[in-house]
Amino acid sequence: MPELREYENKIAEVCWLVCKKKYLQRETKLFSEEAIFQIFRIFCVLAEMSSDSMEHSYQVFLHPSEVSIIAQALASSVGCIFDEEDFNNLSISMGNFRLAPFIAVLESRCIPTVKEDIAIKEAITDIYQRIVEDVIKKGYLSKKGYIFPTMKEYWFVLRPSELTYYKTRSEKDKCDTLVIQKGSRIEPLSTGYKFILHTPAEKHFELGAPDHMTRLQWISSLQLAIDHSDQVQSYQRLQASKRRLQRQGRIQEMMRARAQLQEERNARQLAEGQAKELEAVVREDSKKLSELLDVKIKLEKLLEEETQAKRDEEIVRALQARVLAEEWEKREELERLQEEQHKILEEERKRRKQYEERQKENEKELQSAASKLAELETEKESLDVELRNAREKIVLSEGKKELLETQLNQYASISRSGDGVRRAHSFMPSTKEKPIFLEVRPSTLKRPIKK
Repeated sequence: MPELREYENKIAEVCWLVCKKKYLQRETKLFSEEAIFQIFRIFCVLAEMSSDSMEHSYQVFLHPSEVSIIAQALASSVGCIFDEEDFNNLSISMGNFRLAPFIAVLESRCIPTVKEDIAIKEAITDIYQRIVEDVIKKGYLSKKGYIFPTMKEYWFVLRPSELTYYKTRSEKDKCDTLVIQKGSRIEPLSTGYKFILHTPAEKHFELGAPDHMTRLQWISSLQLAIDHSDQVQSYQRLQASKRRLQRQGRIQEMMRARAQLQEERNARQLAEGQAKELEAVVREDSKKLSELLDVKIKLEKLLEEETQAKRDEEIVRALQARVLAEEWEKREELERLQEEQHKILEEERKRRKQYEERQKENEKELQSAASKLAELETEKESLDVELRNAREKIVLSEGKKELLETQLNQYASISRSGDGVRRAHSFMPSTKEKPIFLEVRPSTLKRPIKK
């Protein structure tokens, strides 16, 4: 597998020398020349080839689903948001992608806001290693040494047929390569986050992960590498072939469903045509039957009309006699009602005259009541003045009372602080003040009740 990969790399470099000028001369260059070459290699691995019968040539294109996978991986690596709905609309309008549109989509949809070239380079390199170099997983693991039984951390790179580890992440100082074959197996250890890789050559490599989740990921990836270690074709090409077969299967299923739908549509149209013919026959029979029923109904209706006409003639004669008798009765009743109406009109005139006289009397009484009300208002105002004067006198008497109480308290304190001689003082006034009587009259006015 490494020799085959090296041979493929040389062929790709020759092809790139032939066609790179076309793809490097662009207006907006967000990718470096190395990144464009890596994208070219990714495109060659995942692309499909179809023959053009008109030009006797082949066309290489990339399916939109494969473009979406690469674009999402690139956007996720550089921390950008991939608008899947916008890409779906673009793929519907474009169809399959050639290399130049593929590069343009990656530049415009995945890294439009990324300014760091290092981040773009690392993201493209990761995708390149995963797709082209068939790298299943990369990361730090601890490995037990051969001579000294201590765990030392290395940078591991896993491919379907080998597990290579380096001193640093730059992958420049290669330490060794562990060959993975079909008979290899993984044994998880209960102590720590360690596991052992057993090879068919009776070699055992003890490895350690930093946490439980990382150990599970590495065990799963190693098992995947063991399962595909004997494959001639690379793992990513196998996955691309599976996706291509799935797409073809979906297309065939859609074609079968479309053909079945067309058959059902044809059968339904045939059944609808037969139903329309039967419906036309039934409609014609129904039309004839309805015409016969109409004739029968018309004959029955004519017979009923003739019978009814005879009955109506007899009824009309009887009604004419009755109407004449009722007219005489109504005439007499009308004359009687006219006399009663004359009497009612006379009585109404008398009542109206009495009402007018009574209204005049009420107006006179209303005027007299208004004059009395004005007098009462004047009296109320004079009473309000008297009430105000009385309140002022009350306030004045209260002030005198408080003054007397103050003087009384002063005399009492002087008598207690004297020489012991107690004298009786009368603080009662020698002359009686005339008490003030207030008569409060109600201010409400009541209209005298007529008896």
